[in-house]
Amino acid sequence: MEEESGSLPSKSDFSAWYNDVLWRAEIMDVRYPVKGLYVWYPFGFGLRRQTYAILRDLLDNSDHEETLFPLLIPKTEFMKEAEHIKGFEDEVYWVTHGGLSELDIPLALRPTSETSIYPMFALWVRSHADLPLKVYQIVNTFRYETKHTRPLIRLREITSFKEAHTAHATWDDAAAQVEIALSLYTRFYDDLCIPITISRRPDWDKFPGADYTMAVDALMPDGRTLQVGTVHHLGDHFSKTFEITYEDAEGQQQYVHQTCYGISERCIAATIGVHGDDKGLVLPPKVAPVQVVVIPIIMKKRADEVLAAAEVLKAELQDSGLRVKIDTRDMRPGAKYYHWEMHGVPLRVEVGPRDLDAGTVVAVTRDGEKTTVQRDEVVTAVPEILGAYAARLRTNAEEFLTSHITEAGSVEEAAEAVKTGIAVVHWCGDEACAEELEKATNGSVLGTEVRSEHITISEGPCAVCGRQGTSTVIARTY
Repeated sequence: MEEESGSLPSKSDFSAWYNDVLWRAEIMDVRYPVKGLYVWYPFGFGLRRQTYAILRDLLDNSDHEETLFPLLIPKTEFMKEAEHIKGFEDEVYWVTHGGLSELDIPLALRPTSETSIYPMFALWVRSHADLPLKVYQIVNTFRYETKHTRPLIRLREITSFKEAHTAHATWDDAAAQVEIALSLYTRFYDDLCIPITISRRPDWDKFPGADYTMAVDALMPDGRTLQVGTVHHLGDHFSKTFEITYEDAEGQQQYVHQTCYGISERCIAATIGVHGDDKGLVLPPKVAPVQVVVIPIIMKKRADEVLAAAEVLKAELQDSGLRVKIDTRDMRPGAKYYHWEMHGVPLRVEVGPRDLDAGTVVAVTRDGEKTTVQRDEVVTAVPEILGAYAARLRTNAEEFLTSHITEAGSVEEAAEAVKTGIAVVHWCGDEACAEELEKATNGSVLGTEVRSEHITISEGPCAVCGRQGTSTVIARTY
C-alpha cells in the first residue's frame, strides 16, 4: 500500500477516525464487492495472528484441544434445536445448490457451530472417563447482518471466531468451567491492556438455548460499549437434543452439561479503539506485528557504516525474540516516523553517526517517551522499555474507563451518564423496569452480577419501581 496523503481525522470523531485508520494503518480493506465482507491487509493479518496466538496459548495450556469442524451444517441437524435456531433464523445463509443440481438437504453456512459440533459430541462421549471434553476452533462464521455493518465490529463474515465447546458430568462442573473461561478472557484482555467489565446478561438477552450468559464488554472512545466475549452455560439443553450421554460410575446413562464461549475479531476493534490516538494506531507490545522498528539516520558521509550498524542491531534484537523491522527506504526520517506511528509500532530505535560515535542509540516509544540507551545494553533495555510502555497503556485505558462510569441514583441521572459512558443503577430484575430504563436512557441493560474493579456493587431501590434492586450496568452498545 502506498503512503497516503492527508491528515487523519481527530479521534474525537471516532467513527470517521476508526474507518480512516483501518486503511491508513493497513488493517482492513473495505473495498471488497460484497457488503459486510472485508479483506485483511498483511499488516492487519499480522496483528490478528499475534492476538490469536495469545488466545491459543491460553486455551492450549488450560486443557483445551484445537479442532476444526465443517463450515456447512445440514438443515436436518440445524433445525433440531428450535429455541437456538429461533435466535439465528433471520441471519442464516443457505446453500441450496451444488453446481446446477438442487441439494436434497439444504446446507447452512454456520452462524455458530453448536449444531455442527454436538452431533459429533454424541459419538465421542461414551463414559465418565471421556469427561471433561474441551475443544476449540478458530474459524469464519456467516450471519446475514441487516444492521449497519462496520469492519471488525458488525460483519456478515466473521473471519476470526474463536469458539470453545466443553462437556461435563454435572451442572456444577459446567459452572466451574464458566469461571475458568472468564478468568482466561480476563488474562487475555490484560495482555491487550484493555480493562473490561463482566456481567450476567438478562434472560431475554442470553444466548439462545443457554441457562445463562456471562458477557465481557469494553468501553470504546465514543462512550459505547463493545461486547468482546461471551461465556454460556448450556446446562443439558443441547445434550438432550443431540443425545449426548455418558455412562456414570454406577453404570447409568446421564446427559452431559455443556458450556460454550467465544471471542471474535471485535477484540482487535477494541485494541484499535481503546488505545489509538490522533496519530493512528497504538498497539500493545504483545500483539504488535512489528514491536521495534530500527531507523538508520543516513547522511551522505558514513551511510554504509550506519546501515551496517543498524542491520547488526536489528539482528541482535530479533535474536532476543522481538519482532523487528529496519526501514532503509529513501525517505526523510520524519516521513518514516509518521509511517510507523500510524501503524502503532511500540518502539522505534534511531541510529545515526552521532550515536555511533557516542556508543548509544535513541529509543522512542509510541507515546513519545525518548531514552538514550548504551549500545551494549540495548538487548536488555528494550524489553524493560516495552514493559513500562505497556503498563502506561493499561493505566491510561483504566483511567478512561473509570472516568466514564457514573453511579446513578435515578433514571434521569442514568440517562445523562449513558450519553458519554456507563451508568451503574439499581434494578430489581423485572423486564418491564428494564424496558423503561432502556427507553428513558436510549441504552441497553447489560446485566447484573457485575465484575469490575472499577465498579462498586451494592443493593438499593430500583430506579424505576423502588423495589429492592442490585447494581446493574447500562450503556449504549454497538
